[in-house]
Amino acid sequence: MRVSPLYRAAGGLLLASALASAALGCAGETRAPQSALEYAENARAKYEQGVRAIESENWEGAAETLNDLKKKYGYSRYARLAELRLADADLAQDKYSEAVTGYKTFVHDYPNDPEVPYARYRVAKAQYESVSQSIMMPPLEERDLAAVNDALVSIRQFLADFPASPYSDELRYMRAVVVGLLARHELYVARFYLGRGRFDAAVARCEHALNAFDHSGLEAEALVLLAETYMKQKERAKARATLARVLDEYPASPFVESARRFLAVLGPPPAPGKAPAPTAGPAPAPAPSGAKTDPPPARVD
Repeated sequence: MRVSPLYRAAGGLLLASALASAALGCAGETRAPQSALEYAENARAKYEQGVRAIESENWEGAAETLNDLKKKYGYSRYARLAELRLADADLAQDKYSEAVTGYKTFVHDYPNDPEVPYARYRVAKAQYESVSQSIMMPPLEERDLAAVNDALVSIRQFLADFPASPYSDELRYMRAVVVGLLARHELYVARFYLGRGRFDAAVARCEHALNAFDHSGLEAEALVLLAETYMKQKERAKARATLARVLDEYPASPFVESARRFLAVLGPPPAPGKAPAPTAGPAPAPAPSGAKTDPPPARVD
């Protein structure tokens, strides 16, 4: 059948009209570009939604919302803050390694951001809290304390850089706890070496506890243990000098009694030019009342 030219023209017009209508419809569905104010407001709203999810412990919802914020509003201030909140969420879930990584990444990527002190404080806190107090685990001094060493480094660096920070008092308390743990660990290992006749190793551990962990509160105990080791080595002069330090520098310590007992075993120093009489090695002095007695370790690396 032959189609008239007029009919073909009418059909072409209808098709053109339909295409134009579709094009206009698509154009109507395209969102207009956001203004700077709208961009910032939308980023803020998304950020607050993520924070509310964290506060309600909706961890999956928080992660989804904050990661979406970083993707859609990556040039906003709230995208940076979202990185901190994600690390906060990890720490709240005891995901210490992930939290430390998140905070350290923030510090590395934005070294001049005003939130850097907060991020560094949280690094130290996560490292500190990673040392579990679980009753199902051995005493702290018997464990690998690598995380505690890391925490001490982070705490000391923070306090050196931000001594007037509002976090400083908490970090000073954490430092005291960490120093005590590390010093106690050194003395635990020193006793292990002493019990196995490895006197040089025991001396090294005692000296490290005294030199590296000052103000640990264990100085008198470390000195008495060091003096006992010297006595095992027949280093009587060194033992006397070390015990004298306990009496002079820590007169209120309960380890003064142990120091006096060891001095009584040693006796007075020999007269000049006269060799001291040989004596048997000392029996270990009893620990003062309330002092902790360490069990032998299962293994020492």
